[in-house]
Amino acid sequence: MVLSRLRTLGYANVLVHLGNGTLGWPEHAPYDGIVVMAGGPAVPTALQDQLAVGGRLVLPVGARPTRQTLVRVRRTSDTTYAQEDLGAVCFVPLIGTQGWPKAQPLGETSAW
Repeated sequence: MVLSRLRTLGYANVLVHLGNGTLGWPEHAPYDGIVVMAGGPAVPTALQDQLAVGGRLVLPVGARPTRQTLVRVRRTSDTTYAQEDLGAVCFVPLIGTQGWPKAQPLGETSAW
């Protein structure tokens, strides 16, 4: 359905994958850029590993699901990364294997 809609809109060079976003899509790596639109507790190593050397990963990271720092990670070699703080942000929680363990209602304050 999604591919049909994209093709109707004139997009023919799109691949769609439904899965755990914290694990990325290793079959199509390496990537020059990855943008994550949900905040996680740490930078997922699976996503870092899928960057090409010189590639960038941008995502919100924080100790609490409701307060993060926007982080840019650059892969500088096969085994090294540089990380930059781009400022305070607040994104929806990243849920998955390398994200937050489960979603909680907004009214629940124990972990938020």
